[in-house]
Amino acid sequence: MADVLRDHGHIIRTYTRSSADIKRMKLGSVRAFFAGIYNPFSAKYVNRLVRSFNPDVAVIQNLFPFISPSILPVLKNANVPVLMRVANYRLMCPNGLHLHHGKVCERCKNGREYWCFLLNCERNIFKSAGYALRSYTSRSRGSFKKNVSAYSCASQFLYDRLVEAGFEPRKIHIIPNLMPTKQSLPESNALSDAPDGYVGYVGRISKEKGIRVLIDAAIACPDIPFLIAGKMNPSFRLPNPLPQNVKLVGFLEGDELHYFYRRARLLVSTSICFETFGISVAEAMLHGKPVIVSRIGVFPEFVQDGVNGLVSEPGNAEDLSQKIRYLWKRPDICGQIGEAGREKVLKEYSPDLYYERLMTVIEKVTGMGD
Repeated sequence: MADVLRDHGHIIRTYTRSSADIKRMKLGSVRAFFAGIYNPFSAKYVNRLVRSFNPDVAVIQNLFPFISPSILPVLKNANVPVLMRVANYRLMCPNGLHLHHGKVCERCKNGREYWCFLLNCERNIFKSAGYALRSYTSRSRGSFKKNVSAYSCASQFLYDRLVEAGFEPRKIHIIPNLMPTKQSLPESNALSDAPDGYVGYVGRISKEKGIRVLIDAAIACPDIPFLIAGKMNPSFRLPNPLPQNVKLVGFLEGDELHYFYRRARLLVSTSICFETFGISVAEAMLHGKPVIVSRIGVFPEFVQDGVNGLVSEPGNAEDLSQKIRYLWKRPDICGQIGEAGREKVLKEYSPDLYYERLMTVIEKVTGMGD
């Protein structure tokens, strides 16, 4: 978002903190616990930043663990409108994923954050307690509902979740994520030994992403090569050994990732959790590749079954393997579906359209469009 605004001549000042700092800090987990509830240092910093910069609008995303909602009253008292980009489900669920030990869970909805602690959703009772407490505190204080001028989310699915949680519909705006539309194929790559055409997966390698479903589908399709690209969740274990037709290629980015998409015959997303958009699916579509996605969360919203992709039942390896075989044997249909997907991304997720949608909301909350 910041890059898009800068590209259109807007002056930006940023304030960022990273949860990666927890491991580097002395008593990092303890400090993150208390900072997530209220961080007076963040409040003071933002107060100084507002006085020196005098912004027209503040755009926020994830305030946890170190920035905290403590900055929101500061911005409101300074008469700075706040646009919050909702990039996860943290306003409704302490861990932001609606997940409990790898399965969809919505027990914490409607002010029942204590379930995060009771079920130890983070598999660390201290961390689960911290998540539950900071969610309870921000909700009971009305930190977001009282101080945020508008919310942006990438899908109707997330919009509906916010409305169900009691957020004002008039404040919520759907702004789908943008996709860079210019891609180039590198001359050299790290996948030179990969088969010419494969079923590809791009994303985190973890339980909630349905990787075991993908592995079971690969076992049912022993004559089809599968390549998996992404970072391994430290707590997740893949079968050992992997099926002979499955290969891990590690985390890819930049040209190597583009090359991975280009060489694939089709891409799959086997997620069994609520996604907020599905960047890897949109990237595959942009590269003209057919996609198979789970019928869960946002995916049925932008993947029309049989038009610009196929939709599979979440957690159903048999259904997934059948759809993989269907596309694998029909390259002409792969081409048609892939082209339809590319056209959709170019039409609906371009940087120019993203900027137009974003400025419509910013002008509304600042009054600049009046």
